[in-house]
Amino acid sequence: TFAIEASASLMYLLKRQRDAFGLSLFADEVLLNSPAKSTTAHQKFLFAQLEDLLEKPKLNAHTNLSGALHQVAELIHKRSLVIIFSDLFSSQINSQATDDFFDALQHLKFNKHEVVVFNVLDKAKEVDFDFENRPYQFVDMETGATIKVHANQVKENYKASVSAYRQELDLKCAQNKIDLVDADINDGFYPILQAYLIKRQKLG
Repeated sequence: TFAIEASASLMYLLKRQRDAFGLSLFADEVLLNSPAKSTTAHQKFLFAQLEDLLEKPKLNAHTNLSGALHQVAELIHKRSLVIIFSDLFSSQINSQATDDFFDALQHLKFNKHEVVVFNVLDKAKEVDFDFENRPYQFVDMETGATIKVHANQVKENYKASVSAYRQELDLKCAQNKIDLVDADINDGFYPILQAYLIKRQKLG
């Protein structure tokens, strides 16, 4: 929901600035890849696509982030500004998934695109693992798999694993000149718009 609403807010800003914008939606493959336009009709069409996602969320949908980004890299015009909203969960399953994700980002860069990755997360829960000291049942939103754990028994290992992954993300994004921005769902859309405007200013 946050990524959908943040995307809509960016489209609104782009329309106000008379910049052309498109939209790509994906799960295990690209579901929609619109051309970039700046018309009101185009904006309304894309808003309708986003509203449809809100009303009909795809439960237990497998996400192939790297595969979708490879497709998008070839479908859109060269020298585009590509803004990615993702929780990046599918890219941290194992080292191969992480490598595949960065291969896809490098594909975008090779095709002369500028790239901003918004890592959509709930920082308190997903980074700090801020849960009460009691048993929980966690559910994988893509596979439906469940696991029962006591929060304090896994907290330190979980935080260490997340920290190591985030350090790798930061390093590889810096090496590839890709902007990586945390998009905490509890902070609203202002940081998203601010990050975009800063990037836009750098690009001139």
